[in-house]
Formats: sequence, C-alpha cells, structure tokens
Amino acid sequence: MLDSAIKRFGLEGIFEPSLSTDRVRVYKPAPRAYQMGIDAFNLRREEIVFAAFGGWDAAGDKLFGYSTFWVNRLNLPIEELSVAPDAI
Repeated sequence: MLDSAIKRFGLEGIFEPSLSTDRVRVYKPAPRAYQMGIDAFNLRREEIVFAAFGGWDAAGDKLFGYSTFWVNRLNLPIEELSVAPDAI
C-alpha cells in the first residue's frame, strides 16, 4: 500500500527506504514498529524525530523514546494519553 501511494504521487526516490509495519508484522504502538527507523537508518534513537499524523501514533513513538512532532492537520484536541508530543 505504501509503495503504491509513493509511486502514484511521483515520489519515488524521495523516501528511501519506505518503512511499513508490514515488514515487521506488528501494529503500532509495538516497539518493533518504531525500531525499524533505528535499524533502517543506522541512527540512535536520539537522532530521530518522528512526525506523526495521529495523536495515538505520536504517543507511541514518544513512549519508544523518539522526539515527536504531531502533525495535527485537523486541529484536533490533544488526546488524553500518558504522554504528549514534543511539538504540534
């Protein structure tokens, strides 16, 4: 699904590699879903900023230890979760 969307919008070569939870066969907020970024880019957790479109996803990556930016396109209220994003 992710690869076909990238191709449809002419974004091939911009996002390399494309990471999907299909690769690790888990759903977010499972830690293995977020570990893919560290493994794919050979970076430390502290070197990655995760931009999430869902508040729940921002919370999951924050709990994993990433710096987090919530892209709140719909100007939704902050979800009442155990953590908050670093920025909105």
